[in-house]
Amino acid sequence: MDKQVQGGFARDIAMDLGTTSVLVATRGKGVLLQEPAVVAVDRRTGQVLQVGQAARQMLGRTPGELVAVRPLRDGIIDYCTVAETMVRFFLHKAAPGRLLKPRLLVGVPSGISEVAERAVVEAGLQAGARRVYLMEEPLAATLGAGIDIAQPEGHMVVDIGGGTTDVAVTALGGVVTSTCLTTAGDQFDQALIQYVRQKHNLLLGARTAEEAKCAIGQISGQGEDTLSVKGRCLNTGLPREVMLSGTETAEAFAPVAETIVSAVQTVLERTPPELAADVAVSGILLTGGGSLLRGMDDLLTARTGIDAHLAEDPLQAVALGLEKTLPSLTRRQEGVLNLAQRRQLTG
Repeated sequence: MDKQVQGGFARDIAMDLGTTSVLVATRGKGVLLQEPAVVAVDRRTGQVLQVGQAARQMLGRTPGELVAVRPLRDGIIDYCTVAETMVRFFLHKAAPGRLLKPRLLVGVPSGISEVAERAVVEAGLQAGARRVYLMEEPLAATLGAGIDIAQPEGHMVVDIGGGTTDVAVTALGGVVTSTCLTTAGDQFDQALIQYVRQKHNLLLGARTAEEAKCAIGQISGQGEDTLSVKGRCLNTGLPREVMLSGTETAEAFAPVAETIVSAVQTVLERTPPELAADVAVSGILLTGGGSLLRGMDDLLTARTGIDAHLAEDPLQAVALGLEKTLPSLTRRQEGVLNLAQRRQLTG
């Protein structure tokens, strides 16, 4: 039945359901869309007005009766009904005009709870999926980076997303040891907002901070890049503009980066000796938007003594790994994976 369904009327779909962005891929076609995980809602009626890029343009700009929200927080669903609407929108956009419901594979953080797993599965089913499967994001990221996860060799991946950072060592098609932090891209943004507030007495919006991070953000190095940022002066209450440098962003980001480095060191300490030796050879793979901050790889290399390197496509690595898993979807467990219970059993 599934082969007939795949042939004409439905399509297996992979979705990297992130805190800040959603990527959707289909079998054999790669990533079809990448949009912000933002939904604009009418406060009075609860009606969803815009989804994705159109809704993101409303962040921080909506009048009283409208609100632009992110349905996911720290990698898990925070607003169930809104999340269902968002997933439905992206499913229909990726596979319009399908007569049968698709099967859906969703990437989830390795530290997800069973309740949060069920929320993702329920959101997918309510959004129109026939069946919902889950896969750990660090495993998908490793596969998406072109590594054969079925082999016994160990590989370490650090996936720095918008809401979570997954640090994991994989081998034989599974995650051997891992940790999941809520210290990620959003925390870099908040650190920059706090830094500019204290040093320049200027209040930045979340969108402005994110744009500055992407434009000149760095973790280390002697960056000479500068960017003009605008916000509200805390003294006068009037709009004001300051020049922000890459060196200043490094100062702002230092505490957040240190938390990620500490997590990597902790996972390495818990890794079995044979796999740790493999990681020393293969290096640390960096994926996710946060890994693009200049100097993140250099910092990890300096602090661990292990070569850290970026995946070929850090932003799409998880989605590409999910897409590569679609042909074997029938052999995967449907529904929740009970990852929290597995973590308890393995200590």
